[in-house]
Amino acid sequence: MKVLDPEAVQAFVLTADLKSFTRAAEAMDSSQSAVSLKIKRLEDALGRRLLERTPRLVRLSVDGNAFLQPARAFIAAHHSALGCFGVPPRRLIVGVSHHIVGSELPRLLRRMRDAEPGLVLEIRVAASRDVLDQFDRGVIDAAIVLRQDSRRRSGEVIIQEAFGWMASSDFEHHRGEPLRLATQADPCSVRSMAIEALDGAGITWTEVFVGGGVATIGAAVSAGLAVAALGRRVAPAGTIDVGGRLDLPALPSRAVVLHLSRRDREARHSLKTLAAAIRATAPRL
Repeated sequence: MKVLDPEAVQAFVLTADLKSFTRAAEAMDSSQSAVSLKIKRLEDALGRRLLERTPRLVRLSVDGNAFLQPARAFIAAHHSALGCFGVPPRRLIVGVSHHIVGSELPRLLRRMRDAEPGLVLEIRVAASRDVLDQFDRGVIDAAIVLRQDSRRRSGEVIIQEAFGWMASSDFEHHRGEPLRLATQADPCSVRSMAIEALDGAGITWTEVFVGGGVATIGAAVSAGLAVAALGRRVAPAGTIDVGGRLDLPALPSRAVVLHLSRRDREARHSLKTLAAAIRATAPRL
């Protein structure tokens, strides 16, 4: 009877989900070569090629696609067996800026569940400054925020978030009229960034919608009410960057930073998995 290595199966599932050996290695706190070797040994044991490897993309083969769901079930059973003696579930409280999570949140949560089914993950979404305040008071275990300024240089940069002027594909703007803008309530660093860019370019604007996070602002954008400065990674599906079409000024990218208070190995591993999942949602250039 063939025996499967749980770590090798986990490496396969993560690589399939994150579509990258690099991201899977980050999630497993390992090296890319080690993850690749684990999967190669798994393929050899099964006598099947599970992944198609190209310089820019990793995708499932036909056999890999057939094996993925049983592999998930195998990992879940493995975790269930390890926890059968009543070990209390681990809990991790993470504060996240509402400009960092959007339509991709279900994918992030799915990847975290698949990677660590025994983890109770509590996510608190708020403005970056409020998340950092909770972090500084020790209310949360970790903070994932947009870097506010140069005064707080600590933390690990996860990605550079690219911003665009996002609108529905049928959004109409007539030249000579103020640009209809959807924003977050003040104070908000992304709101300030957008207004400063428009004022600096001499473009008149009017605020027609004030939302409480990407979900509500995204709804206004999808409805065709306004344009909003949003991260391209988290903008609602079906929206487009109309900056070029409307001659709007380019928006700077912003660093997404992870701050961690807990130093135990389990917490660090879980956050590496979450960081790798966030990186995997960035659009491929």
